Amino acid sequence: MKQQLEAIRKDALEKLSKISNMQELEELKVSFLGKKGELTRILKGMGALTAEERPIIGQVANDVRAALEEGIVKAKERLGKAILNEKLKSEVLDVTMPGRIQALGKKHPLTSTLDEIKDIFLGMGYEIAEGPEVELDYNNFEALNIPKNHPARDTQDTFYINDSVVLRTHTSPVQIRHMQAHTPPIRIICPGRVYRSDAVDATHSPVFHQVEGLVVDKGVTMGDLVGTLQAFAKGVFGEHTRIRLRPHHFPFTEPSAEVDVSCWGCGGSGCRICKGEGWVEILGAGMVHSNVLRECGIDPDIYSGFAFGLGIERIAMGKYGIDDLRLLYENDMRFLKQF
Repeated sequence: MKQQLEAIRKDALEKLSKISNMQELEELKVSFLGKKGELTRILKGMGALTAEERPIIGQVANDVRAALEEGIVKAKERLGKAILNEKLKSEVLDVTMPGRIQALGKKHPLTSTLDEIKDIFLGMGYEIAEGPEVELDYNNFEALNIPKNHPARDTQDTFYINDSVVLRTHTSPVQIRHMQAHTPPIRIICPGRVYRSDAVDATHSPVFHQVEGLVVDKGVTMGDLVGTLQAFAKGVFGEHTRIRLRPHHFPFTEPSAEVDVSCWGCGGSGCRICKGEGWVEILGAGMVHSNVLRECGIDPDIYSGFAFGLGIERIAMGKYGIDDLRLLYENDMRFLKQF
């Protein structure tokens, strides 16, 4: 039996030196040390040995098992290093190769324009107010001095959810909510998305963006409005920009005006952009109607205010020379990469 054990040791160590992969190593381990392996089979015959022979053969068997286990560990380390070296050879990293330049994202022209408008008014001490896009008919119309059956409702081309809920047609409801919740002095701008049932063309869309402004305090005058709009126009279109006000009518302001800026393309001399007039309309404005102040719980005998509203798309088209509003919504990367 001693000779058989020594033969197993020699045979196993010889085979271990020739092992070339982990699967062969596992198979060899099972064939020699497994429950049905060579060493286990020999040891089952120890019952036939005498009492004097058993300790001697037991010691030899332990030595053989230890030698095999040590050989298996060394073989596993050798194979592991070989696998790692092979992997390193196949995954050579050339540190001299140029890196891949990741394209950086850019702001959409509408976002850039809105951010610029926000910065201008924040610099003048305004706060930003927001409200829901699905709005009560009352806040969208009645609180703004536009009662039911008023002809101004027809010009809004409203999307109705039901008789009392609409998709807001302007961000003026945000002003109503703010005046109802705050006491003057108030100085806010209300940027946001609005909806009107317009056919899509180069200058119209059923979904567009507005920024409206509101100031309510004691002693606010039309002169304050003009000064504010002049500062805004110069901030957006340049220091040489001029504005002019033309009388108009809005139910929620009195007096009301449409506001033009000197053409950004020709400076006022006349060109294709301004259709030869030298002026481009950009917003509507006026002094807040006393009925609107009263509806919001503000005494018009004590407080006065002005409001204005402008379309972000129109400002963006003017700033960047875009002649078709649809380009702002088509997500054409050839167009967007220009900004």
